[in-house]
Amino acid sequence: MKKVLMQKSGVTLALLSALLVSGCESDGGSSTPPAALNAVALSTADVQKILAQAINEANARGAKATIAVSDRVGNVLAVYRMTGAASTVTISSGQGINAGLEDVSIIPDTSAAISKAITGAYLSSSGNAFSSRTASQIVQQNFNPREAGQPSGPLFGVQFSQLPCSDLVARSADGSIGPKHAPLGLAADPGGLPLYKSGVVVGGVGVIADGLYSLDANISDIDQDTDELIAVAASSSFAAPADIRGNRITADGRSFRYVDSEAIASNPASASLSLIASQGSLQNVPNYNGGSIVAGVNFGTNAAGVIADPVFAAESGWQLTDAGGTNRFPLRNSVNPATGSGGMTQAEVTALLHQAMSIANRARGQIRRPIGSSAQVSITVVDNSGEILGLVRTPDAPVFGLDVAVQKARTAMFFSSANAATTLNGRPPANYVSGSSASIADYVSNARSFFSDATLLTGTYAFTPRAIGLIHRPTFPDGAAASNNGPLSKAMGSWSPFNVGLQLDLVYNALVATVGSATPPAIGCTGIAAVRNGLQIFPGGVPIYRGNQLIGAIGVSGDGVDQDDMIALLGLARTTAALGGSNPIANAPASMRADQLTPQGIRLRYAQCPQTPFNNSSEQNVCAGL
Repeated sequence: MKKVLMQKSGVTLALLSALLVSGCESDGGSSTPPAALNAVALSTADVQKILAQAINEANARGAKATIAVSDRVGNVLAVYRMTGAASTVTISSGQGINAGLEDVSIIPDTSAAISKAITGAYLSSSGNAFSSRTASQIVQQNFNPREAGQPSGPLFGVQFSQLPCSDLVARSADGSIGPKHAPLGLAADPGGLPLYKSGVVVGGVGVIADGLYSLDANISDIDQDTDELIAVAASSSFAAPADIRGNRITADGRSFRYVDSEAIASNPASASLSLIASQGSLQNVPNYNGGSIVAGVNFGTNAAGVIADPVFAAESGWQLTDAGGTNRFPLRNSVNPATGSGGMTQAEVTALLHQAMSIANRARGQIRRPIGSSAQVSITVVDNSGEILGLVRTPDAPVFGLDVAVQKARTAMFFSSANAATTLNGRPPANYVSGSSASIADYVSNARSFFSDATLLTGTYAFTPRAIGLIHRPTFPDGAAASNNGPLSKAMGSWSPFNVGLQLDLVYNALVATVGSATPPAIGCTGIAAVRNGLQIFPGGVPIYRGNQLIGAIGVSGDGVDQDDMIALLGLARTTAALGGSNPIANAPASMRADQLTPQGIRLRYAQCPQTPFNNSSEQNVCAGL
């Protein structure tokens, strides 16, 4: 119940199409491979049709909606408000909480609609179609929500990515390149769907009509959700192929939710374009859209800022570019070498990314159709100050993973560093709109008490996003009923996906400052350069060492959290073996890893790899002994 990227650059278009998923059902049920990624985009006529279909359905339901349309890289193509639609919405999980983002009622309707549209676009690919309802299912305290004794959702915390203050997702001032940020991060409120043409995701549509930016806390029923049904109508002729929708994909034996109902009240074919002029107006949303309808850009072209990377042509790797076509994150040496370690060299970074990409191409994707498709991920290496030393992605990886891979790498590096505690102790509190506040320093003292270790977070232990995530859950152990919360989390009773603990509190002030502001958002979410785009608290990254010296981290995101862990851990191990030498880059010494910690008698997890992870191979336990 709701509410209580293509240039050829060493890879031919035909070959790349073959590398991507094939055999997906179209809306008509036939099985056809998707088009080449750069072959299709939303035109202005497409956007007009989507808006008219949404307005038509809203009228049929007696609703007043705000509608946003984005392309695949987050360019906002139109924002429309029907006459009489509320201009603000309230964030609420329906749990009666008055902290964090809960009960914040100053949220522009346009921000909610844009975040929903970008969520649909960013979580999807030619091999999977996820919606904001899917997002709701995978960010709650149990997977599935309310299923007692189950661990948290597999992408717990992903809602606080793609933030306006991130240095990875671009601002509108950076031109028509991508990926762009989402004003509220990723949405868990049903009403955001991806849009497809010829089997390729080309964007997303987001709808807010009920005044609440919320989530689906109970997936055991079937909602008739106004926002979602308007979005379903809007996506007519642009709907996701049936065979790749979330309900056809499983994780831990559970299928994902895509939409609860497609019982629309209108006939999309009868939606007249004249509705756009007569039922409301296009909205000028500073930093997102100037009040007009524009066409989307073709993914895989320089206009999108995501193109093939000649350095990684053998692995079909892609890079991010600026408006001039220059790689935004070129391979380079460590910017801030650790004392006595020499940091990482460009050659080491390059070797690591080649190894990780090779593993990704062999790995069996967790969240892709057809079964047996290769994993599609984004991979990032950072130094010990959080500077990005290299970034590469596979062609059809979901766009959300770009920002998340950087967050994961920086989270692993920061919490493994010698100055993590000191830095956190120096941060100001999160000042909630409700008038209360949350001390950042308290999380450090809580963690030290939890582990009975007054020196915790001073570089003694190597942490991963998986390990940090386990102590950032509202129950410890994760999913255990009637247990205490982890030290970095809010306690049950005050926890919700809108009030999670350190992850939100560290970015809260910067995030709220951008809401509805006409000023371009400042870069830097946390006031901490090492984690400037925020923390991430689900698995997929490991710190990098030279001997006992921390020198950086690798983060991976896109196609199953165990796959992400494996690509990072095994990729680094194979780089160590390939480079050789007396003191190569390597995984953390076993004695330093967070799985040596046993708070409350329960051992933390450091990383976890799939049992039989590779396509066309019987290899098992590939991470054993690493």
